[in-house]
Amino acid sequence: MEYEIIHLPKESWKGTILPMGYTTYEYYDVSVEKTDKGYGINIEKKGLDKPITHTSEEYNFPDRLYADHWENAFAWGVIVDGELIAAIETDIEAWSNRLRITEVWVSEKYRKHGIGHALIEVAKEQARLEHRRAIILETQSCNVNAIGFYRHEGFSLIGMDICCYSNNDIKRKEVRLEFGWFPEKKRRLSRNEIEIRMEKPEDWYDVELMTQRAFWNKHHMGCDEHYLVHKIRQHEDYIPELSRVAVKDGAVIGCIMYTKARVVSNDKVHDILSFGPLCIDPKWQGCGVGEMLLKTTMNLAADKGYKAIVIYGEPDYYPRIGFKTCDNYNITTADCKNFDAFMGIELKKDSLKGIEGRFYESEVYKNLPKEAVEEFNRKFPPLRKIKFPCHWS
Repeated sequence: MEYEIIHLPKESWKGTILPMGYTTYEYYDVSVEKTDKGYGINIEKKGLDKPITHTSEEYNFPDRLYADHWENAFAWGVIVDGELIAAIETDIEAWSNRLRITEVWVSEKYRKHGIGHALIEVAKEQARLEHRRAIILETQSCNVNAIGFYRHEGFSLIGMDICCYSNNDIKRKEVRLEFGWFPEKKRRLSRNEIEIRMEKPEDWYDVELMTQRAFWNKHHMGCDEHYLVHKIRQHEDYIPELSRVAVKDGAVIGCIMYTKARVVSNDKVHDILSFGPLCIDPKWQGCGVGEMLLKTTMNLAADKGYKAIVIYGEPDYYPRIGFKTCDNYNITTADCKNFDAFMGIELKKDSLKGIEGRFYESEVYKNLPKEAVEEFNRKFPPLRKIKFPCHWS
């Protein structure tokens, strides 16, 4: 079955009822017993004497998209012939840095087609993009099929509430169970596991494909950074002698591309460096490869006499490597602004002393027409464009 997962905007879908319901022939029996040493908890799957059917309407509290109590909800769905046939909604739990799945539903007619799995993958991608430490969700001890589905998707039991729906939930065989999914913990790679070298012409396609995967849906739907890589190579401001790729087991897993930049103050022009993209294949993100690429090339640039680097980048990442906001160096953007994502670093002590003014990056970063990007995308396997709440407006 072919289908497309799309964002369901709040202004159009708020209040939409999701017709939840299920019939079960089994349940997870929950028992909590006080012991001399504390409490004994047992959860065991058992058969029912007769099937149980539950719907959200029986509690006069049907499941709806964008309910008022979910302040930061964001929903996606699948529409077939004008009808919503599946949906997932998430909301952030900011204080604990977790993402909660508040709703997930697939119409019974369209189950067993992989739609539920695809919706869960969207939530996992959101969690990765936003660096959430876990995804959590609620289900009931009698919803055996849902429990089986969540376990298959990598969720595990993290807690329960034996009086969430009533004061006799255990007797009613409907105990609230909390499940959680945790991103994979990645091992940091050592320097001798990675080859860092100049890019070769035979690397070009692999570097562009890796860059596309690294940035796809990260800042907006799709990406254009892989096209930017293609354009940079052809531009006069490109500095190939500083740019590098990271290779592991013969495969390109990262790259950094340097370009000429300048700081201008009145009639003085100071030549400096900028870079971008710096990117790592998603499989190897969080393993220290980006830091290796950056430190290796920064040392190389310093040895060649370059004074400083100024970039637009992620303020949660680059300060770890020594970057500071440019107001520390009396440098502004071309339109005299400063903000957290505008950062620089001295390649030698006090190398920016006496250099101040407006920063100008290469013109290569400024003209990436959507039509040209879409045509360039045809070179690569198709990827699904999805809107996420963390996207730039």
